[in-house]
Amino acid sequence: MTPPPAPEPPDSGVADTGAFRDDQVLVEFILHKFDQLTSIVQELDDAAANTELHVPGSNSPVQLLIHCCGAMRRWSSTVNLGVTVPRDRESEFHVRMPVHQALEIAEQTRALFLADTAVTSFDAAPVALPEDRADFWTGSCRGVLLHVLEEVSQHLGHAEITRDLLALGRDGEAKLTRRSREDSPRNQHGKEIL
Repeated sequence: MTPPPAPEPPDSGVADTGAFRDDQVLVEFILHKFDQLTSIVQELDDAAANTELHVPGSNSPVQLLIHCCGAMRRWSSTVNLGVTVPRDRESEFHVRMPVHQALEIAEQTRALFLADTAVTSFDAAPVALPEDRADFWTGSCRGVLLHVLEEVSQHLGHAEITRDLLALGRDGEAKLTRRSREDSPRNQHGKEIL
């Protein structure tokens, strides 16, 4: 008996360039997490998307998305390819903008990240590794992209927590805007689990 074929991954726009399948999966996984982060910002109104939690070091969903945009291009282009992408990292954590503008930046970043990875030699050493970075993962472009996956996943988690806490009103009732919750899991009393 033969096992059923593996399900096809969602169409991430990653072309089959003859690269190792694992490298394609890595790029698809980064984009999948980035798309999830983008969706969080998309489901919020401008006010909620730009709201930080009342804890030190908290960032709004927009700030997290814009930071990931900057980080993705820094590592995929500036570091791996040696093609400098201007970036003001500090301002990423203070930015405020309408949701539609953040989504436009995310769309551009996604396309440029795909273009970067399409010409990346995953086994090669990064072209322009910062002098202060000698981390274990910096020996290859693949390692650098694994770091990108780590960063995007970490900030996706931050954004999920922020979104969920922003959704809670003072009485604990969810009050999300622009979001459908019909498919949300529910507890034994029919109450939505956030």
